Amino acid sequence: MPKLKSKSGAKKRFRLTASGKVRRASAFHRHCMSSKTQKQKRNSRKTQILTAADAKIVKQFLPYA
Repeated sequence: MPKLKSKSGAKKRFRLTASGKVRRASAFHRHCMSSKTQKQKRNSRKTQILTAADAKIVKQFLPYA
């Protein structure tokens, strides 16, 4: 049976932690930053953990991760 391909978009956007959770970067942190509050900008620097339902889908996109 041939190898499964990973989704290229998912490879660039998601990382798996050692415990199997899926991390992603926060949105809304590329431009138009002057209109956002300091709290919004500070919180968007952090990475987020996907919910269990979303993580299940993303793990299908990354079969060897």
